Amino acid sequence: MARISVIIPVYNDADLLRVCLDALARQTRSADEIVVVDNASTDATAHVARSAGARVVYEPVRGIPSATSAGFDAANGDIFARLDADSVPADDWLERIEAAFAAGPEASAVTGTADFYGGNALSRWFGSSCYLPAYFSAMGMLLGHPPLFGSNFAMRAEAWPMVRNSAHRDRADVHDDLDLSFQFRPDMTVLYDPALRVSISARPFASVGAFARRVRLGVVTVAVNVMRESPIERRRQRAVPQLSAGDTPQPGFG
Repeated sequence: MARISVIIPVYNDADLLRVCLDALARQTRSADEIVVVDNASTDATAHVARSAGARVVYEPVRGIPSATSAGFDAANGDIFARLDADSVPADDWLERIEAAFAAGPEASAVTGTADFYGGNALSRWFGSSCYLPAYFSAMGMLLGHPPLFGSNFAMRAEAWPMVRNSAHRDRADVHDDLDLSFQFRPDMTVLYDPALRVSISARPFASVGAFARRVRLGVVTVAVNVMRESPIERRRQRAVPQLSAGDTPQPGFG
């Protein structure tokens, strides 16, 4: 049985982290370790993490990319499962991740989607019906494979050294999940499983300013990576589409 490490980068989100860790405690397949990366928080993040039995890694360089990378560097599992502090995974989340990798030995990563909580009905509808579908569709076309979704994905431990040095881990002005998606090479398969779900906060859509910041991070992330490699070249190297969970692998997939 593969060992699963859950990595959660956190900055001043102790209350939401507590809910996330409670959800992990209810998993039908327990995590082998939980690594909470305290990104220089000034609240009770570290105390909440340790009280729940998580291992705390301190990362002083502010930003989700640096915090996530520190968590991956510290993790000891065979599979790295990634959540945000506001993620509330379904009870079978880890069980489903384990099954996806068992059924897809060719996969380097598996990513899922989310439902939104909090906010108002409009913000929840926008997140679920507009924002996430647009993210997976547009970025999938650009990348040539499904993009990773930072609140809900997992990758094999051996994939991390292959992408670690090319990721923009010290840039707080990029989306860590999208940036990491750009680092996956043609022989690294990403599975998308729409049944792999978590609930996440609708706070990114709480104001025009908050949403504009997410869009700005996305534009910067695409720009810095497209300067390295054109989308046309990426698509050429990935002439065969990536799989969705449950598909039958075809010759030519990495």
